Amino acid sequence: MPDEVVLAAVAGHFGRDVQRTLVKLEGVVGAARAAGAHLLVLPDATIGGYVDDLVDPAPAGESALPPAVDLDGPEVARVAELAGDLVVCFGVSERAGSDEQGLPVRYNTAVCVHRGAVLGVHRKVHLPLGESRAYRAGDRFSAFDTPVGRLGMLVDFDKTFPESARTLALDGAQVLACLSAWPASATERADRIRLDRQARLFDLYDAARAAENQVWLVSSNQTGVQGGLRFLGQAKVVDPAGEVVARTWTQGGMAVAPALVADGVARARRRVHHLRDRVLGAYDCERPFLDGRGDGGAP
Repeated sequence: MPDEVVLAAVAGHFGRDVQRTLVKLEGVVGAARAAGAHLLVLPDATIGGYVDDLVDPAPAGESALPPAVDLDGPEVARVAELAGDLVVCFGVSERAGSDEQGLPVRYNTAVCVHRGAVLGVHRKVHLPLGESRAYRAGDRFSAFDTPVGRLGMLVDFDKTFPESARTLALDGAQVLACLSAWPASATERADRIRLDRQARLFDLYDAARAAENQVWLVSSNQTGVQGGLRFLGQAKVVDPAGEVVARTWTQGGMAVAPALVADGVARARRRVHHLRDRVLGAYDCERPFLDGRGDGGAP
């Protein structure tokens, strides 16, 4: 791994037209390479776009859903070819066989590629609202080695849960790639996206997940509109202290920042080491949710 790498996150619109997207990616990857990037993180649902609605993602059945692709199919192979010497993370609606009715079994999946090969895959674990009508849920978080350091991937709602990023950090991840199709609030709309409640949460989670685990975080997001959803943009690179070192705000673009990956993580943990200083006996993360009642510490 080089001493310094350049991390890049994209905010952009990627819709249903797969072939158009593959052509667009030639320019996006080329721009990242021209900017000196070593890691490029594209949004969730890069290939085929996101669902049109989170409450009812399939009102017209299969035809309303994003096109599903195979991990060993030509679409993933093309992005892997485009990546060349870059490490590229991107999102797909993964086809993983068929159900009893012969319909595709889908996962909302992040794929990491480099030099024509797949380095890692993550199936989104946390499915909000009605997304489970479109996708099956993944069941694990695992980090893997790449030329830019050990990497873990999160998709969208996964980063809402501290356990997700913590599991990857405990598995040695130095960089978290967070791929999102994160929309503005549907119930509390703001005149300006930057002031939207979901925009504040998106930024908060990015900074918190980086700071609490003392890792680099590279956060991408969709922009524009898909069906009834309006996406926030706000791609960014966050350092292990939780400081945003590059961002796109709400517009499409690319956040680019140089990083001493291993050194930055080591420096953040030199005196206060969050993973080492945990008090394991005090936590019971597997305790069932008590519907807000709590037990007051009673035996």
